[in-house]
Order: sequence, then C-alpha cells, then structure tokens
Amino acid sequence: MGIEFVFKVAGVGLIVAVLNMIVGKSGRDEQALLVTIAGLIVVLALVIPEIGNLFESIKAVFGL
Repeated sequence: MGIEFVFKVAGVGLIVAVLNMIVGKSGRDEQALLVTIAGLIVVLALVIPEIGNLFESIKAVFGL
C-alpha cells in the first residue's frame, strides 16, 4: 500500500462528493444517496484486498 492508494481513495471521495452535491441540488435526494452508497462500495472494494494483505503480514510476522 502506497501513496497512490491513498490518492485513489481520495479521488473517489472527491468525485462522489461533487456528484452528490450536483444531484442533491437538482432535488433528487434519493439518487444522491445512491451515489454515496455506490462510492462507499467502490472504496470498500479497494480496501478489502489491502486488509487481507495486512492479515497475511501479521500472520507472517508472528509465524501463525
């Protein structure tokens, strides 16, 4: 995990925030909520493999 990973997550967050504001200002609050949930799912899809790598590293360090 490097700085590029942090930039990816931040980029997704910025895009979701802008889309949420645009859709929310147009009076479509339900769609704005769906945009936010979709952004959360994308970020989780990016983070879950990294969590798996963390657990593998912990197992290797402690010899489990």
